[in-house]
Amino acid sequence: MAGPLVRLACERHQRDQKGREWRFSEEDADSAIQFFEDVLRLPDVVDADGQPSAFRLQGWQTFVIGSLFGWMNHEGLRRFREAYIEIGKGNGKTPMCAGIGLYGMVMDGERAAEIYAAAADQDQAQILFRDAVRIVEASPALLEQVTKSGGEHVWKLDHKPSLSFFKTFSRESGARSGTRPHMGLLDELHEHRSPQISIKVRAGAKGRKNAMFVEITNSGFDRTSICWQHHEHSRKVLEQALSDDRWFAFVCGLDDGDDPLVDERCWPKANPNIGHSITLDYLKRQVANAKNMPLETDDILRLNFCVWTRQQTRAIDMKQWQACLPLPSEGELVSAPLKFGGLDLGQTDDLSAWVRLYFLKDGRVGVKARFWLPDAALEKYPDRPYAHWRNLGLLHVTEGPTTDYDEIQESVKRDCHDDGIQSVAYDKRFAEQMAQHLIGAGVDMVDQPQGFQLNEAIKRKGTLIANGELCHGSNEILTWMASNYVLRHGMRGEVRPDKERASEKIDGQVAIDMALALWVRQPTVVEKDYQMIVIGRGHPEQGRALS
Repeated sequence: MAGPLVRLACERHQRDQKGREWRFSEEDADSAIQFFEDVLRLPDVVDADGQPSAFRLQGWQTFVIGSLFGWMNHEGLRRFREAYIEIGKGNGKTPMCAGIGLYGMVMDGERAAEIYAAAADQDQAQILFRDAVRIVEASPALLEQVTKSGGEHVWKLDHKPSLSFFKTFSRESGARSGTRPHMGLLDELHEHRSPQISIKVRAGAKGRKNAMFVEITNSGFDRTSICWQHHEHSRKVLEQALSDDRWFAFVCGLDDGDDPLVDERCWPKANPNIGHSITLDYLKRQVANAKNMPLETDDILRLNFCVWTRQQTRAIDMKQWQACLPLPSEGELVSAPLKFGGLDLGQTDDLSAWVRLYFLKDGRVGVKARFWLPDAALEKYPDRPYAHWRNLGLLHVTEGPTTDYDEIQESVKRDCHDDGIQSVAYDKRFAEQMAQHLIGAGVDMVDQPQGFQLNEAIKRKGTLIANGELCHGSNEILTWMASNYVLRHGMRGEVRPDKERASEKIDGQVAIDMALALWVRQPTVVEKDYQMIVIGRGHPEQGRALS
């Protein structure tokens, strides 16, 4: 089973065999395939004798390796100079790419070949290079030919008979002019913030007639990135919308109408290695997480099922929000063992939010919120429901063109003293002066960095909402802000709060995130049951359990 663009890649292969410009050499394709299966050994897979297992290529890998090394021009030089491979996470793309590099170093017949494992940063580049090192260490035939440099921390592989080497290439490792790559292996292209590494690793290959650059990646979300550009270029080549005979494309993905969260029959389209490097149980667990934890849905669709998602995603399932348990009683809230606040001050005519969270022993989290707005904003934005909320008593309107911060300060001080709020998170960029006044009044104020620093708190909030445990009392303003609240994704899956339009306020939700960040940093306390045993004479029931 294959997705639409993989089917087109196969059709291209068959179609091009009828042409005259390029020829497919089964001998050269078989040479590369046999190198994998006869020479390379996988260090983390053992055979029946407990030895590293042979690198048995799966069908999709045989197609990729055979295509890259089998297609030639009539002078015997490789057809494909660039390759783009997009596939689900865990399908063995990185070990395969490491094997390609090892073949280029020891079997390609290129004098002084330079092979580079390139990535957005040194840590990512090391992943592919480390796979190459471990494959060498597990492969007796390679150990006889390849020298390792660096002792315990290997940084270079050398093939001295051909003066060739294999090493990393990244911004941190000093990627610079002067390299003459025979192969550039670019790992996780979706994490490249700019095309800089991709451009640099290619730049020095102008004198190499048989150079090849292989990009491997999961799907991304940033449609301005180099990864999206190469994804789209691959799609257009495969759909014959443009011609690029030197570009190889293998792009896994789903068909229109496929829903991987509902129908597992489509999973092999993005995961052709199911049953080998990736298990069905693993994917089932990922799908369960995607269904139960909305904050993880986009990342799972992107990484496991080759779905290009939006950089911004709606963060809160409003049905789950509405289904949260009622606000606990006042007595329950006051007796909660942990209580934290979040203060998000608006600028000029913007909303300001003060939120208190009460963490009950049974897992529920009570939410109380106050909001302020200057009366000038009511006149400036008559289309917003500010007047309605004021009439309901949910929104405090202060006189003048800007919010009265003194009124907010007094409310925060009173609430903290009355309810025993332990700490209040604030943003020092906008509330430093107020924070100093509150500290003087005995309130513990904690500066909380914004943006991606709220990542863990945001995820915890999603879990609380999914479990129905964020007890917000159906506050209309918080509910409106929940519907406006979107997430912007970082390069490594982290998230930060955002909104799509300036009119869609999220201040109260951000204040919740800030208070949750204080809770997340609390040490975990494990309660234990102890038993008191009375030694000596007495009634058998004198020993009793204490907790």
